[in-house]
Amino acid sequence: MRIGVTLDDERGLSGNVCAHFGQCKFFLIVDVDENKKSIIKTEVVPNLAVHGGGGCLAVTEILKYKVTHVISGGMGMGAQQKFEFAGVKIFGCLGNVEDAIKSLLLNSLGGIEACKEHGDCH
Repeated sequence: MRIGVTLDDERGLSGNVCAHFGQCKFFLIVDVDENKKSIIKTEVVPNLAVHGGGGCLAVTEILKYKVTHVISGGMGMGAQQKFEFAGVKIFGCLGNVEDAIKSLLLNSLGGIEACKEHGDCH
């Protein structure tokens, strides 16, 4: 499993999930061992599409990293549809990145609509 998480800064696991997918400055790419439910590797990468017109361009950017799941605070319908077409599962959450990933691994994270008003996901 490879998870992409939206970030406002470069703090990685200790940072917070960015509230707006298309406007995040960075992505955290997380490789996970699904059997052990543990993080194997993380990498913070810049969102090169952040200034390029929103979520749909950012979808293309994050898909370059072969993610299978995405966590973000909010996301427009165009981006959601693009992820659906690519077979990528999307989840909505705000707060600490590491907590969001743990929640996803425990199957306790909801879809993006659950956090569309940018409330807490827990």
